Amino acid sequence: MNSIFSSRVRMIIAGLVFGALAALMSVWGNPANMGVCIACFYRDITGALGLHRAGVVQYLRPEIMGIVFGGFISALIFGEFRSRGGSSPLVRFFLSAFFMIGALVFLGCPVRAVLRLAGGDLNSIAALLGIVVGALIGIYFLKRGFNLGRAKNMYSFAGLVVLLIMLGLLSLAIFKPQVIFISQKGPGATHALLWVSLIVGIIIGVLAQRTRMCFVGGWRDLFLVRDTYLFSGIIAFFVGALVINIMNGNFNPGFVNQPIAHTNQLWSFLGMVLAGLTATLLGGCPLRQTILAAEGDTDAGVTILGLIVGAAFAHNFALASSPKGPGLYGPIAVIVGLIFALAVGFFMRERIE
Repeated sequence: MNSIFSSRVRMIIAGLVFGALAALMSVWGNPANMGVCIACFYRDITGALGLHRAGVVQYLRPEIMGIVFGGFISALIFGEFRSRGGSSPLVRFFLSAFFMIGALVFLGCPVRAVLRLAGGDLNSIAALLGIVVGALIGIYFLKRGFNLGRAKNMYSFAGLVVLLIMLGLLSLAIFKPQVIFISQKGPGATHALLWVSLIVGIIIGVLAQRTRMCFVGGWRDLFLVRDTYLFSGIIAFFVGALVINIMNGNFNPGFVNQPIAHTNQLWSFLGMVLAGLTATLLGGCPLRQTILAAEGDTDAGVTILGLIVGAAFAHNFALASSPKGPGLYGPIAVIVGLIFALAVGFFMRERIE
């Protein structure tokens, strides 16, 4: 009982700190209600590399690099770094690409959905309901034997590839060569100082690695096995962000005139149903996948590549939403993604005796 209690206290403290830092990042320069958004930040990195043409969302976000560094350092210290992979990488790639599309139809990942609510954006309620419904559909498949297959041990170098990529991205962020795109306006032009973003990312990476924090896994465990450990981190994150927002006058409840948000509840809901379902099938949200990649999981590394490609497609083919509403082809892409995810869940099941 002492072990359970201490681990839950650790999760609650980690959630409070993460939530407070996420809200403070908006005070320190990041976009409002987007102090930390894992999907959005991968999208910005994608744009900075020139893989999409949306000029307002192009910036090498050091928070992502910091999360990988923090997760890697923590995993190394506690003996949890292990190179492994080979569990349906192609399927994972497409599931994560569709996750990103669903998230960008809503305009945020599960982390930002909670953060937006803590800032008073009531549009995020539909998104959170979508995550829950998506997780419940995923649980249906999990109970019926869904499995992406087992990972196997790999050469140590394979598990370091994502870390090396992040080191390369950090060098590009520091030296800013002309080949990198940097937004001159919009969310991509709104950011905290590089060293602040990097340090905050490292802190989040350590906290998330030690607690196994996941903003979809919390809902999954709550309904699948009635375990509130991960869910307590989500609640603590919300409380931490809410307190900081109220203290800084950044809590503005309502549906309209919310920062970097639209009011189409239907597609916010369905976009996050897709995100919740794909994340459940993948075994974790983008935050969790980033930490797994830092721990040497090459399947999580493939998932990150899928997020990047999904972001590129979302902005190059008018799938992503804007404050005006869903993109021209965003709803169609969400429907296609739901069909694909349901097919994966149905056909990739082991027989249960």
